Amino acid sequence: MIWAVVLAAGRSRRMGTQKLLLPFGGITIVESVVGAALEASLQGVVVVLGADEERVRAKLAPSAVTFAVNEDWERGMFSSVRAGFEALPEKATAAVVMLGDQPFVKPETIDELVARHRETRRGIVLPAHDGQRGHPVLIDTKFKGEILALGPEATLRDVVRAHADEVLEVEIDDPDVLRDIDTPEDYGSGTV
Repeated sequence: MIWAVVLAAGRSRRMGTQKLLLPFGGITIVESVVGAALEASLQGVVVVLGADEERVRAKLAPSAVTFAVNEDWERGMFSSVRAGFEALPEKATAAVVMLGDQPFVKPETIDELVARHRETRRGIVLPAHDGQRGHPVLIDTKFKGEILALGPEATLRDVVRAHADEVLEVEIDDPDVLRDIDTPEDYGSGTV
């Protein structure tokens, strides 16, 4: 069972407003991300909430997702990764960690990562485009204990570096695996 963990707990300081709730293609940014996860060949979706918890939850309530609340969201993104892994069901074998501000990611990209994980049994599968690593990142739950034990100052990059022999880079012919929305300029350059 492979699930998505959508990180949707941040404050959006650089944007100046909650970017996850900004319009994007007739819905919101976070609805687009969750929609891609729901369309992919995954068994479930955990959305990690934090800042603006009630507003983001209300927007996603009609979706078939499970919510996890990161009370420590101010301590950084890795605290949300930990909250997401903690919320995974026992039978989950891997999680596709998705950024809540990356609405351009396609379900086909997620499916490609899942397929390559199943083929190769590699513990960390990530997309790359033109030699640059992007998101989302598939992480086997065999690393769950390690992720939960790391402090909030850790990053996903630390987990990837610690297990370089487990990493599979999948070349994706889509620059959107490198693209997220952090600033008004990023948002203005997107198709909304």
